[in-house]
Amino acid sequence: MPCRAPLLSLFLLFLLLLLLLGSVRAWGTGSSPRLPAPKDVMVYSYNFRSLLRWSPVEVDRGLVLYTVHFKTGFLNQWDEMNCTRIAQTKCGFPWSLRERRWTVFLRVRSELGQATSDWVETDPFVAERNTTIGPPKVNSVTENSDSLLISVTPPFGSEAGYFPEYHVSYWENTTSTVKIEIKRSNTLFKIENLKESTLYCFRIQVVLKTYLDLQLLGLPSVPECYRTTVSEATKTGYLILILALVLPFVTLATVGLFLLWRHHKAIKYWFQPPLEIPSHFEEYLKDPSMPALEGLNNHTEDDPNDSLSVVSHGE
Repeated sequence: MPCRAPLLSLFLLFLLLLLLLGSVRAWGTGSSPRLPAPKDVMVYSYNFRSLLRWSPVEVDRGLVLYTVHFKTGFLNQWDEMNCTRIAQTKCGFPWSLRERRWTVFLRVRSELGQATSDWVETDPFVAERNTTIGPPKVNSVTENSDSLLISVTPPFGSEAGYFPEYHVSYWENTTSTVKIEIKRSNTLFKIENLKESTLYCFRIQVVLKTYLDLQLLGLPSVPECYRTTVSEATKTGYLILILALVLPFVTLATVGLFLLWRHHKAIKYWFQPPLEIPSHFEEYLKDPSMPALEGLNNHTEDDPNDSLSVVSHGE
């Protein structure tokens, strides 16, 4: 009995030390600082291409990594999403989650070594209800005198059960009145009853009808403007008007040239300058007693005459 007492005391002291060591470890683990949780956690979805985004967590030491989990409304069980301990602040949806009608829940946390943050969960996400539909692509526009023929491509691939509509808003460029025309399930449509040779602008939105009879309105396209052409009837009218204005002038010009050619002698006679008598003759005729001609005759006699000699030269 005296030997068992010290052994029992040592055993109790050993148990007490183990308890104290466990308490210290538990206290140290519980008091260790946790990482801040990611903020601004949101699902971004455009044309049914979805991903999870969040703001980066900044700490004084080390590189913070992130892990993302998901679950569906059908299977209430969290699972990894191929985004475990990643450095990026975004995670794209895998192919298994691209079913547009599923309800999806996601959560993300930050990690640094053994330290982790709390999970941050998103609101339930349904692609065909929460995605953003972009505008369709306008492939070509054919202008006619009274219409515009438009060819478009939808912003997303075709899938069974979806019936896209195209809401076309168009207006005359000089007015603010907007007309709306709906074309159902057709990527080639025409805006009719337009004025010829007039500038029209339009924009297009995609409207998606879901199986729940909901309508998902897409973003409008950038307005594009095109001018209608001139009809054949108008071109013919312009031609007739031009001929009606030009033909009389051509006829008058032709007649005038013909008359000039036929009566050119008479016209030349009537338009030639009249003959004028030299002034000293005119003065003499007015007054014959003037010695003008006598002086002229005397002057002529005083001038020596040139002699002309003809010399014949024989052989």
